[in-house]
Amino acid sequence: MFGLETDVFILLFISLFAACAFEFVNGFHDTANAVATVIYTNSLKPTAAVVWSGICNFTGVLLGGIGVAMGIVNLLPVELLVDQNVYHSVAMVLALLLSAIIWNLGTWYFGLPSSSSHTLIGSILGVGLAFSTMPDNKAGSAVNWEKAIETGEALLLSPLLGFSLAIVLMFVLRRSVPEDVKGQLFKEPKKNSLPPSWIRGVLIATCSLVSFFHGSNDGQKGVGLIMLILIGIVPFHFAVQPDLDPRLMQPNITGIEQTIATLDSNQLAPINRDRLARTRIELAELKAMVNAPLVDNKIPKEERLNVRRDLLLINSNMNKIAEDEGANLSASQLAVMKKSLSEENGLRRFTDYAPLWVILMIALSLGLGTMIGWRRIVVTVGEKIGKQHLTYAQGASAELVAASMIGLASALKLPVSTTHVLSSGIAGSMVASKGVKNLQAGTIRNIALAWVLTLPVSMLLAFTLYLLFRWIL
Repeated sequence: MFGLETDVFILLFISLFAACAFEFVNGFHDTANAVATVIYTNSLKPTAAVVWSGICNFTGVLLGGIGVAMGIVNLLPVELLVDQNVYHSVAMVLALLLSAIIWNLGTWYFGLPSSSSHTLIGSILGVGLAFSTMPDNKAGSAVNWEKAIETGEALLLSPLLGFSLAIVLMFVLRRSVPEDVKGQLFKEPKKNSLPPSWIRGVLIATCSLVSFFHGSNDGQKGVGLIMLILIGIVPFHFAVQPDLDPRLMQPNITGIEQTIATLDSNQLAPINRDRLARTRIELAELKAMVNAPLVDNKIPKEERLNVRRDLLLINSNMNKIAEDEGANLSASQLAVMKKSLSEENGLRRFTDYAPLWVILMIALSLGLGTMIGWRRIVVTVGEKIGKQHLTYAQGASAELVAASMIGLASALKLPVSTTHVLSSGIAGSMVASKGVKNLQAGTIRNIALAWVLTLPVSMLLAFTLYLLFRWIL
């Protein structure tokens, strides 16, 4: 398959299985947060809740696009993603997958709502840093720090916003709803008794939204993992979108050349002069490929890895040049450049893609994982964050805030943690009811500890495993 030697094909199979295992673990680790409220308010039986949540997760992955997935892929430096040695790529994917799975399973075992997003991103950063120590890393690149900082800000701010917005929403509900409705909304559920039908409908709807947006955000991280594996191990097939006619690049190349023609390199910072010179070389290579005779109107397999490198470097360098004050690009010139680089009709449509079978495989893994192993995290979210039983208003507020924030993050192509957003929303709703004293200090301390440790531990695990696998392979 893919023309691989037997040992490489076995490593590819193991890597794909590990990626599906990560997403499976993500399903029962993270999605348990979404079903905790409907279970603890008696809105749905546990079995019905997790099955329905699994279906919503599956749908979210299918319809969520690939913006977050490509953000995950682009955390790593171009040099690591276009490494010609397939065994180096295997070391990369096995290190980041195993470190993420080890931490996820450990926190799940102890019932801690730790973030799969933090775990995966920490693992990617660990691999990037380990790669920077390799003697074959001529460029000295470690991580795409610009993308890493953007991702880190999203992961840091999302739980703080979740906590704050839940408090605000609870305050608004208390002040705006009629007294007879308030009496129903803010009371604790009776054991084995269904809530009023309209409250039940609201809670099921918010659970569905959290599950759907979890799939559209966290599911994309699995898609990004699979693409990292495929690009690294079988680049001749997956480094660029194989079905697009490369001649479609011509208008994009022309648009970038028009932008470059307006630049005075003497006005640019020295580093951006170098970037401009390299961009001209990369554009010339693309033009030569586009204008050469093409078999079946496709990019030749042996050139796909180099084409991917050129496309990624052109995108990165042009965006950095445009930020230089000396570039002095007008709004119309910037618009032409952005359009020429975009993932819709620009050069990035050749690199920012995922085959349908990859999306389906991740959707199935996440959906099945949701239906298994949910109980440990559900108990923590439903019983151990606050001292009081979860009320209808608290459950609906936390989930509405979580769904809104995760949906917005997906639209902005930023990864966020469902676990942190929802558990912080639950904590905020508890504080809104009876103040900080309504939180269980031990649980909050453990969640915070897992939150603080996740990045450094997963980075250290991935760093160590990458060095070990590079030594073995």
